[in-house]
Amino acid sequence: MARLDDRTISRRTVEALPAGNREAVFWDRELSGFGVRVYPSGSKVYLVQTRSGGKSKRVTIGRHGLVTAEQARRKAAMLISGIKAGQEPTLAASPQAAGPTLAELGERYLREHVAVRCKPTTAAAYRHALERFLLPAFGSLPLGAIGRDQVASLHYRLHGTPTMANQVVETLSRLFTMAEAWGVAPEGGNPCRFVKKYEKRSCERFLSEQEFRRLGRVLSELEAEGRMSASGVVALRLLMLTGCRRNEVLTLRWEDVDLEAGELRLRDAKTGARWVALSPAARRVLSAIPRLPDNPWVIVGSRAGGRLANLNALWVAVRKRAGLEDVRIHDLRHSFASRALALGESLTMIGKLLGHRQVQTTARYAHLARESVKASAAKVAESIANDMGRPSTDSVAP
Repeated sequence: MARLDDRTISRRTVEALPAGNREAVFWDRELSGFGVRVYPSGSKVYLVQTRSGGKSKRVTIGRHGLVTAEQARRKAAMLISGIKAGQEPTLAASPQAAGPTLAELGERYLREHVAVRCKPTTAAAYRHALERFLLPAFGSLPLGAIGRDQVASLHYRLHGTPTMANQVVETLSRLFTMAEAWGVAPEGGNPCRFVKKYEKRSCERFLSEQEFRRLGRVLSELEAEGRMSASGVVALRLLMLTGCRRNEVLTLRWEDVDLEAGELRLRDAKTGARWVALSPAARRVLSAIPRLPDNPWVIVGSRAGGRLANLNALWVAVRKRAGLEDVRIHDLRHSFASRALALGESLTMIGKLLGHRQVQTTARYAHLARESVKASAAKVAESIANDMGRPSTDSVAP
């Protein structure tokens, strides 16, 4: 137990209390029995402890952030008076009913965190999950009224789209995490903590040499027939030759291209600024593109000064003509990594080629690396076996 020497419990003193390795209770100097419990996690909860009829009674008032120090003091005085008069301690409203609603927290989260720290595509994903699923389900509820069972129920209702179901729960979890950082999270903690996510089904597809040839031929045919814009053809060729992400190519500016050095300097890639090495083939594609006046974009659009915003419709036509209707645009990036492995590049090098920030991201290609090692071992052993000569069947022991 500890006491706030020469101080009373106030917002300033409570926020200054340190979190230790164990729970600690600090008692008010003026109002005997009024205290604040500090947890190792940093959470701080107001409480009352006093005696009545020879028995000690303790009542939790609420969490700091959901309840102000002044509100807690007034409630504590009423509780202490009532307990000493022999009354059963009750709270007019449970701590879970206090604090902001999910709608209020969501609005603040989008304004103060997402708009400032997240990329546009990430921000759009958060906003979609919040407005499409979370607000209709929990928007009017205080944070403390959202329990694990409710979150699990919403997660199950979305099981038909497991990726979206996981994303909705992840968004809600991030909201609660930020609420804790802001000091307005409920005492019960994050209700998403024990909701088991659906397993991600791998849908990676790797193109073979023959399929790459078909894609190249189809791109040339569609461009020659006038059924596909030159910008669309260039964008798809660059995706195949660089392993870049779709938006990294579509948002490429000429000032980011250094053909002499053979580099692309991406200022706002998914994992932050990075550079991409240009092969001679990729440099030839870029060198053939005419630079339009008053248009900074490499992949230009139909409007003056604009860029191509979407490749989906073009890709559907390409893959249908090529007979590759199960191939997504992002599979071109996977196929770039697959070809690098087949040519003997290490996972570390492939991570650098693709701009991965974490080794775990590149580790998804480990099974392909094993196949490459097996293929190499087979070639080496077969070469040695040919030098040794094939054993005759009659010399083999039964």
